[in-house]
Amino acid sequence: MKSTHLLAGASVVLAGAVLAWSMHGAATPAGAGASRSAAGPDAPPSSAQIEAAAMSASQTGSPEARQQLQRWARQGLPVAERELGTLYRKQPERLGAARQLLEHAARAGDVEAAFQLGELLRAGGPAQAGQPARAWPWYRQAAEGRHAKAALTLGQMAANGEGVRKDAAVSVQWLAVASELGNAHAMFLLSNAYRYGVGVERDERKGLKWLEEAAEHEYPPALQDLALAVQNDDAQRAGHLLKEASEHRRNNWNKY
Repeated sequence: MKSTHLLAGASVVLAGAVLAWSMHGAATPAGAGASRSAAGPDAPPSSAQIEAAAMSASQTGSPEARQQLQRWARQGLPVAERELGTLYRKQPERLGAARQLLEHAARAGDVEAAFQLGELLRAGGPAQAGQPARAWPWYRQAAEGRHAKAALTLGQMAANGEGVRKDAAVSVQWLAVASELGNAHAMFLLSNAYRYGVGVERDERKGLKWLEEAAEHEYPPALQDLALAVQNDDAQRAGHLLKEASEHRRNNWNKY
């Protein structure tokens, strides 16, 4: 039920953003001067308008949307640079341009651009191996900007020694940040760290707390582990948890 409501809400927001872009996308954006009205014809586009154009370019292949996005990016608008760079990431021949756009936007303070740049550098491309060591500082910038998935990635990289020295304590620190920001995967990993004393002093109570939190966020592995943890004391709850885990795996097969 929660997923249905979220999907419906997202559809309404996207529809509104697309409508806003279609109404104003043809306007030529200009620098945001103090004397210009935000609603005037020369006002720069909103983030929603830029993201709607990017969505249209990505999902429908609209050449008009792509050209508008390119015009906005040429004017140095960080959101447009980020969205165009993210779009170019899907095209192997444009990875160099994607990196430049994302780096420019990230240096301007765009948190999502910093995360996307980290993803690009870590993955590499057809002609270049991944560079996790170069990706680390961009993930860190994004995580410090409260990007939950970036913090999760830092935790995983530190745990595996990917691009940095293997350090379980550093891993726990970033998993804690991601967990506080609501990332269920991080909550599950943090619960394991506490339950088994990896990178932190063993604490069954905290481990169970984070396991419960991850299960509350409907993360299937957490639901399954929580079922095993409570089965001796509450077999009925364990059964319900296992059923819920199975349902979420089936309904989100492309996510987990």
